[in-house]
Amino acid sequence: MIPISPRFSFGRGLSLDRYYIERFLSQSADDIAGEVLEIGDPAYTRRFGGPRVAGSHVLHVREGNPQATMVADLSCAGHLEGERFDCIICTQTLQYIYDVRAAVGTLHRLLKPGGVALVSVPGISQLSRYDMDRWGEYWRFTTRSALRLFGECFPEGRVRVEAHGNVLAAVAFLHGLATEEFRPEELDAHDPDYEVAIVVRAVKARTQTGSERRT
Repeated sequence: MIPISPRFSFGRGLSLDRYYIERFLSQSADDIAGEVLEIGDPAYTRRFGGPRVAGSHVLHVREGNPQATMVADLSCAGHLEGERFDCIICTQTLQYIYDVRAAVGTLHRLLKPGGVALVSVPGISQLSRYDMDRWGEYWRFTTRSALRLFGECFPEGRVRVEAHGNVLAAVAFLHGLATEEFRPEELDAHDPDYEVAIVVRAVKARTQTGSERRT
């Protein structure tokens, strides 16, 4: 009745959802270029963008984050300048925003034409008590819900959604076990009925005619 590690593998190693997320970002590294906005901190911008990044920006929902260059709630961020970023990295954030449609709309608005949003959302997951007690935790997603959500803003054919995981990874993740405790082939095995981590690559239309910078 008690998980092996109740705090997302804290003290054990890399959490299983981050294993999938970081692989996705590594595969999408060419997108992390130009003016890049990351939610929370710039760790992935630095790690996967490197010299391709011309400007690194960080958004946080509250004052007090020393790494933040912008403060806003993605669901009500009308004061932020639009069409400013070539890439936005938004990992494990949307589940904490009640008006998730508005948040995705903001991601779309902040991107330059042809810009790319690299997003992850949880599928099978425990709650984060830390976040639940501070700003709330509202959502879990499936590949279909993520595709519909981003398809409301981004052009048809420019939203790619993938899920990663299997029953072993799902149970291990709920128990708080770490990536280092498994063989890669155990985590890489894909079962579409066990969506642990869901990743989205969404490209904003380059012009009103729908042509894009990246395909």
